[in-house]
Amino acid sequence: MDNLILLASTILVYALAQTGQSKLNRKTRLKKISFLFHPVLVSVVVIMLMLVLTHTPYESYAEGTEGLTFLLAPSVVALGVPLYKEWKKLSAELGKILVTVTFGSLVGILSSILPVLLWGSPLEVVASLAPRSVTTPIAMNIAHATGGVPSLTAAVVVTTGIFGAVAGPVVLSILDKIETSTFGLAMGVASHGIGTARALEIGEREGAYSALGLCLNGVFTSILVPVLYRFSIFH
Repeated sequence: MDNLILLASTILVYALAQTGQSKLNRKTRLKKISFLFHPVLVSVVVIMLMLVLTHTPYESYAEGTEGLTFLLAPSVVALGVPLYKEWKKLSAELGKILVTVTFGSLVGILSSILPVLLWGSPLEVVASLAPRSVTTPIAMNIAHATGGVPSLTAAVVVTTGIFGAVAGPVVLSILDKIETSTFGLAMGVASHGIGTARALEIGEREGAYSALGLCLNGVFTSILVPVLYRFSIFH
């Protein structure tokens, strides 16, 4: 398929998925299941089917959508806007946030590697899964530095983000009376950029906490994973 067609198709699929979810949210009877039709989840499924039916190699798709991939970095930088707006409140709680995110980062790493270690998976798989809760560019670099497979890491990171964006708000709503800061940090630490985008849809303050959680988790995971690797925790 032509690169322009691939790019246009991706944008169109996402736009239609987002419109569809918005319409579901406006219907009282269907609102409770609208979270199952998250635009990213729907887009991934539709694009996968599109590539299979048209026999388009993933390499061709990746090349055709390089423009969208390039925008990943600026989109992360743009998270500085809600951080700036809410910085006064965030800075007042920075000590608690640092402790929370450090613990969350460690839990994210260990919950990723311990099951596969128990199953006797190869080192490459363990190293690929360790940074699954941080944003894709950081996760891929961590995986590469510790002997993982960056492409596998990218797939796991996206899956984690989609699952967090879809299930996160549901789980947190079940717990009831979750504070704005708790909700935002949980989304950012557990499901990185995709979760942060979902938090921003719910509220700007939730998005700010999520953005901070995303950034800090990226820093802490970049430190913790190589340290654990060095001390042979992966083996």
